[in-house]
Amino acid sequence: MKVLLLGGTGEARSLAQALSGAGVDVVSSLAGRTTDARLPVGAVRQGGFGGVDGLTDWLRDNAVGAVVDATHPFAATMTEHAAAAAHQLDLPLLVLRRPGWTAAEGDVWHWVDSPDAAARLLPDIGSRAFLTIGRQGIHAFAGAGVWMLARCVDPPEPMPTWCELILDRGPYDVPGELTVLREHEIDVLVTKDSGGPQTSAKLVAARQLGVAVIVIRRPPLPAGVQVVETTTEVLAWVEAHVD
Repeated sequence: MKVLLLGGTGEARSLAQALSGAGVDVVSSLAGRTTDARLPVGAVRQGGFGGVDGLTDWLRDNAVGAVVDATHPFAATMTEHAAAAAHQLDLPLLVLRRPGWTAAEGDVWHWVDSPDAAARLLPDIGSRAFLTIGRQGIHAFAGAGVWMLARCVDPPEPMPTWCELILDRGPYDVPGELTVLREHEIDVLVTKDSGGPQTSAKLVAARQLGVAVIVIRRPPLPAGVQVVETTTEVLAWVEAHVD
């Protein structure tokens, strides 16, 4: 049985390697939005499917027997499409989501539901902001009225003229994040609740310097989907579902 692995994350790359090593016929699918993306081992397809109908057709045409969604926690559309397509074809679907971040002693966090809400709150929290939400949603901050530094892997389109831009890819470390916050006199950090260690150093740096943090909550998952937090749980699930 073939497994479709919806990827683009570090967990997905690790999972592709583990599944391939276990002899599972797995195809990793990447959205193709990031240039010079880190490719997993094994078969890879890149680009969109064309909505729920396109994904349903692809799953049927390629004789896929199970779907594992290991996309980014904020890739809500892909997860919704996967749930709908799997339901139509009566295919088993499992969602792998790394745990979200939790505040620690000394953190000053403000939770919001969207980039728009973060942009509205921003002027009340600080005057020099560091945006670390990637390029999706960054233009919601264009009219926030505070000085901003934004960090993305790839340049946003259109290129923002209202902020300074850093193009960089994690993982990041605490000394480096402390340097960024100090050199730019940042007093508020804006982030998504991505979870995981690859980009969590900024939260430690913010805590050490007393910098406030605006955290954008994860979008809700489709009703009824099965969710796990580790690749070990995925491997056990695949073993139970793949003949």
